[in-house]
Amino acid sequence: MTSVDSRLSGPRSPEQRKREALKRLTRDNDVWVATADTTGEPCLVPLAFWWDGEAVWLSTRVTNPTGRNLSATGQARLCFGHTRDVVLVHGTARMLTREELPTEVGDAFAAKDGWDPRQDHRSYVFFQVVPEVLQAWGTVPEMNGRTLMREGKWLV
Repeated sequence: MTSVDSRLSGPRSPEQRKREALKRLTRDNDVWVATADTTGEPCLVPLAFWWDGEAVWLSTRVTNPTGRNLSATGQARLCFGHTRDVVLVHGTARMLTREELPTEVGDAFAAKDGWDPRQDHRSYVFFQVVPEVLQAWGTVPEMNGRTLMREGKWLV
């Protein structure tokens, strides 16, 4: 995807931002995952992901800080793109073991990334992150109207 510079071209419409956000969710390989533990200690890591059209699927070890935080709080913030063309998702997460994971989800995740956590160390689990809020913007002129989804429902 090309960089957005709305200072030169003007802000994109909400419809265009939604289209481009969905493309990013489909095409990007990695996402920044922000979590916090129950005391508020933050953790930020990049992870591979797969978007199924309704949820973002992640895999990480249940024993590392991100896995522990997602298990304990069920909350995540995901950041796709870069600072001049960002898609920010606030979502709720639920953990699934490799035994609980639908085969088609595991197969799609592995096909997209080229890595299959089901074949890796037993401590790898999956998290289904369902977006509650989705925002997309480039630069300051796009700050107004950046919220494209609220309470899990598209606004555009």
